[in-house]
Amino acid sequence: MLDVNKDQEHPPRFYGLWWLILLALIIWNLATFWPQTQAEADLNYSGFIDQVVQNHIASVTIHESQIQGEFSEPQALPASDLTTANITPTPSGTVNSDNPEPVLYTGFTTIFPESVGDPQLLSILKAHDVIIQAEPSSTPWFIVLLSNGLPILLMLGVLYWMGRQAAQNQKGIFNFGQSKARQYEEQRENVTFDDVAGADEAKRDLQEVVDFLRHPKKYHELGARIPRGVLLVGPPGTGKTLMARAVAGEAGVPFFSLSASEFVEMFVGVGASRVRDLFRRAKAAAPAIVFIDELDAVGRRRGAGLGAVNDEREQTLNQLLVEMDGFDEHQELILMAATNRPDVLDPALLRPGRFDRRIVVNMPDRAGREGILRIHTRQIPLAEDVDLDLLARTTTGFSGADLANLCNESALIAARNEHEKVTMTDFEEAVDKVLLGGVRPLLLDPNERRIVAFHEAGHALVAWFTPLADPVHKVTIIPRGKALGVTEQVPGEDHYNYSRGYLLARLAVMLGGRTSEELMIGDPTTGAENDLVEATRLARRMVTRWGMGSLDSMAFASDDEQPFLGYELARGHDFSEETAAHIDRDIQELLHERHSYVRELLNVKQEKLIELADTLLQEETIGQNELKNILGNRPPADAEQTPPAPRPEYAASNPASITPLRYQKRNKEKNQ
Repeated sequence: MLDVNKDQEHPPRFYGLWWLILLALIIWNLATFWPQTQAEADLNYSGFIDQVVQNHIASVTIHESQIQGEFSEPQALPASDLTTANITPTPSGTVNSDNPEPVLYTGFTTIFPESVGDPQLLSILKAHDVIIQAEPSSTPWFIVLLSNGLPILLMLGVLYWMGRQAAQNQKGIFNFGQSKARQYEEQRENVTFDDVAGADEAKRDLQEVVDFLRHPKKYHELGARIPRGVLLVGPPGTGKTLMARAVAGEAGVPFFSLSASEFVEMFVGVGASRVRDLFRRAKAAAPAIVFIDELDAVGRRRGAGLGAVNDEREQTLNQLLVEMDGFDEHQELILMAATNRPDVLDPALLRPGRFDRRIVVNMPDRAGREGILRIHTRQIPLAEDVDLDLLARTTTGFSGADLANLCNESALIAARNEHEKVTMTDFEEAVDKVLLGGVRPLLLDPNERRIVAFHEAGHALVAWFTPLADPVHKVTIIPRGKALGVTEQVPGEDHYNYSRGYLLARLAVMLGGRTSEELMIGDPTTGAENDLVEATRLARRMVTRWGMGSLDSMAFASDDEQPFLGYELARGHDFSEETAAHIDRDIQELLHERHSYVRELLNVKQEKLIELADTLLQEETIGQNELKNILGNRPPADAEQTPPAPRPEYAASNPASITPLRYQKRNKEKNQ
């Protein structure tokens, strides 16, 4: 019985037909220039002359030294006129040993003696009415073969290449839905927990995942089930992707990595197909880790926002939910994902059974920053004056990516300055460049420099004499980036909880530059735009989010926290217009009270303000020691402010939303 399925699985191939066609073409080309067999005699030159004189020759063709011709009628030639016995009989002449007959020739070939020459040859031929023809030099056979056969070979090669491309394109159509995940094998994965610093809590939580991948039998025997999904949450640059690779490196298992945006294509259904293919590959390589970066690209809440629904993204999310539900309890496959927007993720994605564990990767603290700096300076030769602990203290608010960039920038600066090792000065310049940009060669007239000097002097003096404000590290009027001047404040320690007094001190420092311009210049400028924006934003947070206004313990949603535009527009405000007016009055009162405090302080310290501004005009940059010589000792942190704060101190409920105040920038950009 015929096996139809077998014939379908292995269709006949006709590769031999192409080789037969190629062979036929080659034979056809060879036949065009292969010498044809003719009834010719090889005459010697003397016999040729005799035949001409006897009027037996009708025509000759001269080709280089060879002379070919035809007899006027078939001739039987004597042996003395021939040079060879290899003759070809004509159809009218045969050779028979029983009845020998003379051989008749219709044509001949002879060689012209070029070394001796015969100047009378042409005259003899003309005298006996011989038709004379001449041919140019013949082309070598291999050139003829190339000229005739090479184009055909090239044409066949092009056809063969086009056939292969068409086959690959057809195959690519069916591979369009395959996953684009990159797989890192154990031999290539060298990242471990030793390469990660500043996230000790996250490493402790992930150690259990590593132990499960190394010793799954121990957990299976006890009936334990490892979390199917681990979601890494944290600000950008905190090392979430590096943490996932470190887990794979510690466990020694295959690591599939891709971005969530690689699932989504123009055609609906492609993303879902790639999700299925990804989990199929991962299950085949189990135990393994699947890591999806920027999960919010496909995991956003369904049905939220304005406008048309993205069917492709929602189908991809639905398929991801189905695949996570389809995990076998004893399957050694873990899905890890990273996002910095957990508030926009779909609730179905975060429920137990899918992403069971959420691990927060926060900004590193001082000890963590020092550890990160040590990791990134392993390959950098450091000078003896480099103090990584001091750098960790002065880089409050830096993420792991910021610190890596800082180390690289310091090495580049050292190379540009022809240093053999990276010095502390290189690191300080790199800090300023990372935060503010490079030094801008800007020529300011004396009046502009005087305004900038009094502006920065106002920031520095208020920060110096306000007990709860962060210490001033440096003041400069050298333009950097968009800032014409900078007042740098460095917190002594990391803050995790902010009191009302500390926030009021920050407001006072922000308003110090504008108030100094009012007192000393008499005409405020647009340079305080950034200060006013930040001060208003901080005051609004104090009133609406932390209950530090007259509304006491009431908190309201802030406009700057929108998970996405459509969701926030659909919600609307959760307070009345009367409450909104009350909030605006509280903000105005806070800023007015702080402005009065700063104005009174600068009036009292006006002589020191003038001295500090004059020093800035001369030196352009003043450090902490010079500030102490000009302004004297700072008041202790527990000293009472003048005037005192009108309300008792409160604790901020969400300190993570406040970025450390390191710089007071004076922007020269004007409102358009």
